[in-house]
Amino acid sequence: MGRNLSNRQALSYFLYLCMCLSMCESIHYSVLEEKKSGSLVANVLKDLKVDLKELSARRARLVSKSSKQYFELDLHSGDMVIKDKIDRETLCGQTDPCILLSEIILENPLQLYRIKVQIEDVNDNSPKFSKNQFLFEIPELVPINTQFPLERAQDLDKGENAVQKYTLSPNEHFRLDIQNHSDGSKYAEIVLEKPLDREKDPQLFLILSAVDGGIPKRTGTAQIIIDVLDINDNFPQFGQSVYHVKLTENSMVDTLVTKVEASDRDIGSNAHIMYSFSEVPENVLRAFKLNKDTGDLSVAGRIDYEENIHYEMNIRATDGGGLSAYCKVIVEVEDRNDNAPEVTISSITTPLSEDSPTDTVVALFSVTDQDSGENGRTGCTISTNLPFVLKAIENNYYQLLTQQPLDREKASGYNITITASDRGTPKLTSTRIINVQISDVNDNPPVFQMSSYEMHLWENNIPGLLIGSVHAIDLDTEQNAKVTYLLLPGKVGDVPASSYISINSETGNLYVLRSLDYEEIKEFQATVRASDSGSPPLSSEVIIRVLIVDENDNAPFILYPLQNSTSPSNDLVPRGSEAGYLVTKVVAVDRDSGQNSWLSYELLKATEPGLFTVGAQNGEVKTMRPVNKRDTFKQKLIVVVQDHGHPVQSTSVALSILLVEGFSDPYMKIMEMPKDEVVEEEDRSLTMYLIICLAAISFIFLLSLVVFIAIKIQKHRKMIEDYNSAPNFPAGSNFQDNHVDSSTGPPPQAYNYEVCLAGGSLNSEFRFLRPLFPVFSMEPPNPQVNPRSSAGVFQEPISHAEKNPLTSQARASVSEDSAPRSGGPGCTVNQATGAIVNSGQNDWLSYQ
Repeated sequence: MGRNLSNRQALSYFLYLCMCLSMCESIHYSVLEEKKSGSLVANVLKDLKVDLKELSARRARLVSKSSKQYFELDLHSGDMVIKDKIDRETLCGQTDPCILLSEIILENPLQLYRIKVQIEDVNDNSPKFSKNQFLFEIPELVPINTQFPLERAQDLDKGENAVQKYTLSPNEHFRLDIQNHSDGSKYAEIVLEKPLDREKDPQLFLILSAVDGGIPKRTGTAQIIIDVLDINDNFPQFGQSVYHVKLTENSMVDTLVTKVEASDRDIGSNAHIMYSFSEVPENVLRAFKLNKDTGDLSVAGRIDYEENIHYEMNIRATDGGGLSAYCKVIVEVEDRNDNAPEVTISSITTPLSEDSPTDTVVALFSVTDQDSGENGRTGCTISTNLPFVLKAIENNYYQLLTQQPLDREKASGYNITITASDRGTPKLTSTRIINVQISDVNDNPPVFQMSSYEMHLWENNIPGLLIGSVHAIDLDTEQNAKVTYLLLPGKVGDVPASSYISINSETGNLYVLRSLDYEEIKEFQATVRASDSGSPPLSSEVIIRVLIVDENDNAPFILYPLQNSTSPSNDLVPRGSEAGYLVTKVVAVDRDSGQNSWLSYELLKATEPGLFTVGAQNGEVKTMRPVNKRDTFKQKLIVVVQDHGHPVQSTSVALSILLVEGFSDPYMKIMEMPKDEVVEEEDRSLTMYLIICLAAISFIFLLSLVVFIAIKIQKHRKMIEDYNSAPNFPAGSNFQDNHVDSSTGPPPQAYNYEVCLAGGSLNSEFRFLRPLFPVFSMEPPNPQVNPRSSAGVFQEPISHAEKNPLTSQARASVSEDSAPRSGGPGCTVNQATGAIVNSGQNDWLSYQ
């Protein structure tokens, strides 16, 4: 890795040197002024060493360094042509050479070529004098060879096209003498060759012509009028012929530059001296003024070092007699730091991708200062808290480079203030703000607001119900920040998760698709993916946990005793049981959960309210007091089981309890009770119960006695009729013939027991107590014996048993000397204990 980094740095340095060398190249062209728009300057392909295809591909552009664009680059041909007509005199004035600076910028890689176009002068301006007539007043006694400077003609053209010679019209008094200024420009003087004679020629008229060197030659003329004055024999005289003055630029108006002073030895009006400029250019007249009486030379206009670094002017002193003397004033302008540096942007890249590598060129610009010396030396800086850095290259050019990785999510753009300053006193600075926008790259995945989501949903919901929403935020912008949501494939049990919930791909809203039951599913999970629309797309996932909230939608279910409408449950309680005797237990469950499944038990109704109680928490039915003989034989209890939900759900169960005189009593008084006996419902209130008992005890006693006797008589008659109506009833295991065999002795003793068992009991077992008398075996059944020879033992028909809705009856006969045998259908007889065990449906069984 270190070797690769070194190689990369070396390559970057080599490219940088190549770019600097390429940027330092200058290409020179020349073009004549006044050419029409579209005229060809040059074809740049050869000088740029590129072809037309590369020129277009590298987005070549021509940038002018002046305020106006005079040239343009044709990318289809590579020709550099004139955009607007160029006037050298307007553009550069008297500056020579006149050069327009431009730059050709090529990108990918970045290259810069400086283009210097020299504007060649054409002879399009004629020499011109400031006035058409010049008046000279010359005394007649002026000595021969006296020189009289003439104003030089102004020709805006330069070089050979400027003024090359002056000519004077032929005359006998003056000749023309050509002189040169310090800057090389020519001016003319007329020299007196023959004394003047006012009386002969009081006024002379001469024609001065200025001729340039262009082709064709152009000429400018002016008339010189010479008035010959009367005698004034003393000329004014200056203290010095040349005045050298230094003047700081930007000096205030009326600032004294210098004072020129001449003296005249004449007296009177001939000694009165007047000062004036003598044939000076217009720029001097704009910049300075001369006091005609005192000779004070002062500032009249703007003094700018960048326009003129020195001025030369001739000052004439004329006395009252018309005699004049001349001196020269040379003003050197001293530069002052009055120009702030200027920042010129040549190229800028915006927007800039946030994944741009370091040292990426963001902008290319130059800094110039019109001042000179230290005042023109510049430096450039930017803020230090930016991820950019400046790198100086040749010719006051700078590159703005990236020095740190960019992150659009932290800063979407930068306003970079470029501060340029010079080294003058006082220091001048200027600023240029460039705006660089950072374009987004898909570098941030969507982020959910929560690491996981937990949502609650009530069961029995409506399909399509909104259960919640997820939201992910993407720090990118535009398409890179557009988030879509997707439910990933998953299983809830064996069913796809998509069959339970769905998600809106745009909003993230989650909807349940089906009605859910807490008792079937208590919770499930699904995974949601949030993806952006970038390239490549980024995504993140989150787990959604949906908890089903239970509703109290299930009533308690009775497990025991089973509720069977055809065979209700009967529980036996021996009379004499003490308080707290456990009769039975109601067992119930609730499919709901939590508080909705908390069950409580309550005795709603009872035949005797004070006899039984039900445990509120466990459902145990116990006696509240000892059971006595006065309690009703058949007790009916209604127990309500309810949960603690909202709303409350409840279920009731009916219990039938039979009070018996001990488990050894075979009949347990059931036969003494009418089959359709109606048990009077008694009020739970003990006070009401006592009042009813006291008022009706006599009536009930008499009525019960009568009913009991009537029922016994009726039953006896019916049994006789049934016995007589079935003479051929087949003998079997359910019947035992008890006949008397005269050969064996007296008939055996027979015992009858009747037991009532609940028809709905499941594999219940009932045992008789061991009898106090000996147990005899039973004889095998004899099918040849006539069943009607039984010793008065009557078997009740099956049809009679079917008429009783509560019980069924069957009989079994046991003789003292009989062998063990079956006690009837669904029952077995234990020989040792004499117990009858019910193994099927509970019936009325008879043990003989």
